[in-house]
Amino acid sequence: MRRQPTVDDGKKGWLAEAPIAGGDVKAWAVEEMWCSRASSMASGSGRRQNGSVKKVDDGVELSGAHTPLRKPSFRDMSSKPQKIPNSRMAYPNPLQNNPAYSVVKQYFVNVDDTVAHKVYFESDEVHACIVTCGGLCPGLNTVIREIVCGLYDMYGVTKVLGIDGGYRGFYARNTITFTPKSVNDIHKRGGTIIGTSRGGHDTLKIVDSIQDRGINQVYIIGGDGTQKGASAIFEEIQKRGLKVSIAGIPKTIDNDIMVIDKSFGFDTAVEEAQRAINAAHVEAESVENGIGVVKLMGRYSGFIAMYATLASRDVDCCLIPESPFYLEGKGGLLEFIERRLKENGHMVIVVAEGAGQDLIAKSMQSMDHQDASGNKLLLDVGLWLSQKIKDHFSNHKMSITLKYIDPTYMIRAVPSNASDNVYCTLLAHSAIHGAMAGYTGFIVGPVNGRHAYIPFHRITERCKKVVITDRMWARLLSSTNQPSFLSHEHVEDAKKEDEASHHFFLDAANKNHDHDEHATDDSRIGNGAI
Repeated sequence: MRRQPTVDDGKKGWLAEAPIAGGDVKAWAVEEMWCSRASSMASGSGRRQNGSVKKVDDGVELSGAHTPLRKPSFRDMSSKPQKIPNSRMAYPNPLQNNPAYSVVKQYFVNVDDTVAHKVYFESDEVHACIVTCGGLCPGLNTVIREIVCGLYDMYGVTKVLGIDGGYRGFYARNTITFTPKSVNDIHKRGGTIIGTSRGGHDTLKIVDSIQDRGINQVYIIGGDGTQKGASAIFEEIQKRGLKVSIAGIPKTIDNDIMVIDKSFGFDTAVEEAQRAINAAHVEAESVENGIGVVKLMGRYSGFIAMYATLASRDVDCCLIPESPFYLEGKGGLLEFIERRLKENGHMVIVVAEGAGQDLIAKSMQSMDHQDASGNKLLLDVGLWLSQKIKDHFSNHKMSITLKYIDPTYMIRAVPSNASDNVYCTLLAHSAIHGAMAGYTGFIVGPVNGRHAYIPFHRITERCKKVVITDRMWARLLSSTNQPSFLSHEHVEDAKKEDEASHHFFLDAANKNHDHDEHATDDSRIGNGAI
């Protein structure tokens, strides 16, 4: 319930007047491992310290999805950034006078979790730029639009540039000047209006360009490879002592970025994949012994294939990189296909692009090649699997009709759906608030439902994958009634990998806690903010 707050220092807890975004989303919090201090409980009504919960009698939580958090911790970086002098919030926050923002009385954990009364950058001095890198993904234009409009409308920033053609555009291309009018309708189009590319990352040239152009806010939209590049830019910025904020917006259609709950474009990809699956099902059930094979995105992680299968209910078998399978012999894929055709007369198979690569490598003489981003070039598992199925039934004198559908580039190129449009807005505004407050070297995203600022290196250390011993994969097996194709050794290996991931997060949390026990406020400023 909205009430006009009053400042009451005598009460236990925290009470503050701070401009915040209207809406029903609670103030940001972040798990203990990602924050320089302990975070809130999920309810927002308690304060967690050293693993215990202390009751907060009264306090304020902000109604809005864009409340800046404390700076991320960089204690695990190989070289600590030097403390930059005069790193203090010196300018009034324009949001205080914005009619779209209001003050509410709710709970929050720490006064640092509110939108600051002052910001680090003065609006007239901000010179921002936006760059998109890597493959296409639904929602890129929405993020660009919301960064531009958010800077203009919320903070009065009027100098926003687009970097043409990815990282190499910093030093090899002209820039594009953005205004709210120029980006007004771009969210209705797929792709990215400023272009993208793989590779082309030259840290020194990029930072030289940033310095020469007088840019002091850089918004980088891309996947884990792009964010590794962003981390290198951040480190070089720190070495030079430049007062530049580097903010990342994680983008991957595969949803394989660690730590965050979900990446933008994923919901749209799952929705669009339904069209291909439905077409394969219609083709398969319209003929005798019809088989529809659909290949979806998923280089190392099978999230799109798994969720599209669960949403469809027409799929008989889903194959992903995390779950090994075999073709021949008892309990193999070909035996299952033969049995399902006898039972139903038709079948639909969904396969992620990274599935079965070890089987293809054994049956084909292939060499390891990489694209410009350093990603391994995969062999086409859809064509390979389709041919193997045809050969099998040809040898068994059984007539089949197989249709192979690859909607990859159709899915990547569509505009984002309503859900992703809303999500892209939250991510863009999160990045803006963080940059204006003087945070740097972070990406934005929800962690267990709470929007957070996360250090670059935390999301580039490893790739998020489907856990095949988890309930979601069990739900899929129940939906398709397919065998797991797993041996006992495969299951044990999956459990070990899951345990290793769990220990990885525990170690990170312990490091954060140990650091917070000894860190001073000055060191936190030096290690996280400009």
